[in-house]
Amino acid sequence: MSDIKIGLIGGSGLGDALGAEAGERHDIDTPFGKPSAPILTTRWHDVDVAICQRHGIGHTLNPSAVPYRANLWALKSLGVTHVLASGATGSLREEYKPRDLVIVDQLIDKTHKRANTFYECAAVHVEFSEPFCPVMRRWLLDASKKLNGVSVHDGGTYIVMEGPAFSTKAESHMHRQWGGDLIGMTAMPEAKLAREAELAYALLALPTDYDCWRPHDLAPGEKINPQALLEEIIGNLKAATANAVELMKLALTDVTTLRDTPSPAHTALALGIWSDKTKLDPAEVQRLDLLWGKYFTN
Repeated sequence: MSDIKIGLIGGSGLGDALGAEAGERHDIDTPFGKPSAPILTTRWHDVDVAICQRHGIGHTLNPSAVPYRANLWALKSLGVTHVLASGATGSLREEYKPRDLVIVDQLIDKTHKRANTFYECAAVHVEFSEPFCPVMRRWLLDASKKLNGVSVHDGGTYIVMEGPAFSTKAESHMHRQWGGDLIGMTAMPEAKLAREAELAYALLALPTDYDCWRPHDLAPGEKINPQALLEEIIGNLKAATANAVELMKLALTDVTTLRDTPSPAHTALALGIWSDKTKLDPAEVQRLDLLWGKYFTN
C-alpha cells in the first residue's frame, strides 16, 4: 500500500504532544451523526495523520456516549488506512505496572449499551478472532525496541466494561479469573467498527492503577487518602501518556512495514457480506457506499 494515512485516536493534546505540523480541522457530518470533535489532519515528518479526540473537546463524553461509528466513519472519509488508538486502563496483573505500555492483542467485550455495527440492515459478519492488526502490532513492537526506560508488553487481554462507574472488587477478581490483563471502557466497539470499515487497528493501553483487586500498601492503622490516590492515578496517566507519545513518534518515523505488508483488515468485507446483495435496499447500499461500495460494483 503506497498511500498510508494514520488515524490517531486519543486525548485532546495528542497533536501538540506529537509536535505535529500545523494542520486543517474538518467538521464532518456522517450518516451516524457528528464525530466527537472536528478531526485534525496534519503531518508527522512525511506521514499524513488524522487526529480524533475520542471524548470530545474538554473530555465531555463518557465512554458510553462516544459516537464511535461517527468517529471511524469520519476517519475513513478522510482517507485513513490505519488507526492507532490509545487509552487509559486499570491493570489486572502485578506485572502490568502503572506507567507501562501494553500493545494489546485480545479483547473481552462486556459493553451492552452501544451501537456496535454499521450494518443494521444487512447481514455482515467480519472475522474478528484477532481483533488487532498483526502488521501494526509488529510495527509498534519493532519501534518499542528503541524506547528507553519504558516497559512495553507484547500482548494483553483487555476487558471492556460499560462504565462509567469502575468495577466492584468482586468484578475485578472475576475479570482476573477470566484471564483479563487490563480493564477499560473504550476499546469496544471501536476495534470492531474499525474492522467493519476495513481499517487496520492497533491499541496502546496505558495502565494507570491496579483496579481494585490489589490491596493498597498501607502502614498499620493507615487509611486510604482518596485525594492522594486520585493524584497518583492522574500522575500515572500523564507519565503513561508521555511514554505512549514517544512510542508513537518512534513508530511514525518509519512506516515501511505498513507500506510493504498488507493488513488483513483491508479486505475484511470480502467474505463478510452474507446478504444477497440484490435483495438489499439500494438506498442503504448507497448510504454506506464509503464502507462497502467496492463490493457492489459490477
